[in-house]
Amino acid sequence: MSSFVLTKKAEAELPTQWGVFRIHGFEGSVPGEPRVDTAVALVMGDVTSTTGTAPLLRIHSQCLTGDVLGSLRCDCRQQLEKAMSMIAEEGKGILIYEQQEGRGIGLMAKLQAYALQDQGRDTVQANEDLGYEADLRLFQMPAEILKQLGVKRVRLLSNNPQKLQSLVSAGIEVTERVPCEVEPHSFSKDYLKTKKEKMGHLFS
Repeated sequence: MSSFVLTKKAEAELPTQWGVFRIHGFEGSVPGEPRVDTAVALVMGDVTSTTGTAPLLRIHSQCLTGDVLGSLRCDCRQQLEKAMSMIAEEGKGILIYEQQEGRGIGLMAKLQAYALQDQGRDTVQANEDLGYEADLRLFQMPAEILKQLGVKRVRLLSNNPQKLQSLVSAGIEVTERVPCEVEPHSFSKDYLKTKKEKMGHLFS
């Protein structure tokens, strides 16, 4: 969106267990608003070519408990690792990692939501009990990042129709939605059921 101002702050090489990426750091804001959002884009291979298969894109929201601490309450870490593995397998792709902890409510509120979930609330009910919407994320930043990187078309690795719609609305061509499904287990099955039934996520 034109009202969103994106600034690239850094770029460097990032060797990982899945291979070597270029990491690009961005800050974004809406003019007149004090909040500054941050995100990184991990890029592997030639993602700007307009011939051949479009590159895979994963838009991933920060999840300290899952991504870093290995929490089994969600599928975040499994999805992150699956995405990086699939990008590496193809030799090209983009992972955009946004600081939108807890679907945008922040880490402390997310932990408060966990406490409510321990009492029987689902993830949507817990957020609403705390006075938040089920999902506060807007996904303005990824499309602007793609434009700065010169990426015009992608294959979106996601189960979330909101992410797809945000890219299409911003003029990014999504040639395919690639499912990013992981095996549910006893701790995550209710979480995934809520995603599907209340948030419209697409699961087979």
